[in-house]
Amino acid sequence: MKKQEEKPVVEMTEIVLPNDANTLGNILGGKVMHLIDIACAIAASRHCRRPVVTASIDYLDFKHPIKVGELIIIKAALNRAFHTSMEVGAKVWSENLLTGERRHTSSAYLTFVALGEDGRPVPVPEYVPETPDEIRRWKQAEIRRQHRLEQKKRLSNFDG
Repeated sequence: MKKQEEKPVVEMTEIVLPNDANTLGNILGGKVMHLIDIACAIAASRHCRRPVVTASIDYLDFKHPIKVGELIIIKAALNRAFHTSMEVGAKVWSENLLTGERRHTSSAYLTFVALGEDGRPVPVPEYVPETPDEIRRWKQAEIRRQHRLEQKKRLSNFDG
């Protein structure tokens, strides 16, 4: 019997402790970035079953703070696989443990590259979206990729 393929999706939850916070009692942005990077790397690795490295963080915004004592919840999912790279999207929520209220606090898009045993980039398996949401994210990932490539080309004109 063939094992059913697992969706390249990750959900991580942690409680925000005082050591994770700034002087205002909010989680540090760097800590949020760290957790996003981990969740997204796991999603990318689950897809290609290889070690991956972060190639870029396209976009990250902070909409609301997360307070000490609240939960931080990160959901990461593969959006699209290209040749040797993959785009993974992340959404972050806070959860008040006393009320159960959740707030969307951050979103991010990260690109990862799969590595072979020699540490060099290797091709990744195709990703075929199935649900309407997966198809939407798959299409949007191509638009973001084209934007990244165009921006890189425009900026290279300024190299001295």
